[in-house]
Amino acid sequence: MATLKEKRTCGQRCEDFGRFVWNSDNGTFMGRTPEKWVYISLYFVAFYVVMTSLFCLAIWTLMYTLSPYAPDYQDRLPSPGVMVWPDTYGEEDVEISYNSSNKASWMKMSNILHTFLEPYNDTKQLECNNYNCTKGKYFIQNTFSAPHHTKWACPFTQSMLGPCSGLEDPTFGYNCTMPCVIIKMNRIIEFLPSNHTELPPYVNCTVLDGQANVDKIEYFPDRGIMDLSYFPYYGRLAQPTYVNPLVAVRFSLVGEKHAKIQCRVVSDKISYENFHDPYEGKVIFYLKAVK
Repeated sequence: MATLKEKRTCGQRCEDFGRFVWNSDNGTFMGRTPEKWVYISLYFVAFYVVMTSLFCLAIWTLMYTLSPYAPDYQDRLPSPGVMVWPDTYGEEDVEISYNSSNKASWMKMSNILHTFLEPYNDTKQLECNNYNCTKGKYFIQNTFSAPHHTKWACPFTQSMLGPCSGLEDPTFGYNCTMPCVIIKMNRIIEFLPSNHTELPPYVNCTVLDGQANVDKIEYFPDRGIMDLSYFPYYGRLAQPTYVNPLVAVRFSLVGEKHAKIQCRVVSDKISYENFHDPYEGKVIFYLKAVK
C-alpha cells in the first residue's frame, strides 16, 4: 500500500532552497561549480559581443551606402506635378471663385497669395540665396561649396512676378476682374526639364471652356519662363534655401467672367497626358468672378 508523501514544513523548504543556492558539500552555486559558471559567463559574453558586432557592421554598411541628401530609391513620378494658387481645392476640381464687390471674398484670395509668397520676400531671398547664377544654363553642382556643406540655390524674388507680386497691387487683382494666379511645378530631385539647355520650360494657359470670357492672358516673368538656373534640385538637405521658380498668370475677365482654364508646363521631358494623374505636367481650374 502506497504511503502518503510527507508534507514538508516551511523551514525545510527554505533549507532546501539555501542548499540549492550554495551546497558546501559539493561546492556548487545554484547547481554548478564556479568553474562551470566561468565557462558559461565567457560563452554569453562572447556570444553577445559577436551579435553586437554583426549588428553594428550591418548598420555601418547600410549608412555607408546611403546618401544623406537624396533617397536611393524614389517612387515619385518621372514627370513633375503642377499646382495653382490660390489653392481653393474642391472635392475634385480647383475652383477659384470670388466676389469683387465683397471685400471679405477677395481678401481671402489675396491673403492666400500673400502667405504663399512669404518665403519669396526680396530681402529674405537676397540674404539666404546671394549666389550670382548664370541665367539660361543648368546650375550643375558637383561639390558642396555653399556654407554648412550644402549646395547653392538661385534666388527667386517676389518682385520677379511683376504686377502679380502683391507689391504693386496687394489685392492681386481680386478686387476687380483681373485676377492673378500663381503656377508652381513640384520638385523632383536632379530632374532636368529639357534635353536641350536652350529650351527652358514655360507655362502656357489655355481656356478650355468660356473662351469669350477671357480677354487677355499675361505671364510674369515674361513669357512664363522657368529659368534653367533653378534646375536641377538636389534635395532639401543639400539645398535647404531652395525655392521653386514660379510663374504668375493674370487673366482679364469679361462677359460672364467665368472660365475653365488649363495651365501646362511645356517642356520635352514633362508629360501632361497621364489619365491617372490629372496634375502631372498641368493643372486645370475654374476661375469665376461675380459682382
